[in-house]
Amino acid sequence: MRGRCTCGCGTTYFELDTTSVQPAPSGPSTVVASDALIYTENGDCPGEVLVFAQAGYLSWLEVCSWSDETEVTLALAQRTLRC
Repeated sequence: MRGRCTCGCGTTYFELDTTSVQPAPSGPSTVVASDALIYTENGDCPGEVLVFAQAGYLSWLEVCSWSDETEVTLALAQRTLRC
């Protein structure tokens, strides 16, 4: 982990040793490598988790909130993530 977002949302930036592994064949741009919806215990879906790849390497994990009604954090995502 290289750092976290300063707003407290749970977004985490990765630090990778790019000399140890080859990049995935995704091209030079930034892409969403994976995404998943976050659900609360009552079934509401207040946000999502996105994993980004940049130039073929995983770059960051972003925890997105769709409203201000429910605080969406990495801890909430870990507890309630459904695949």
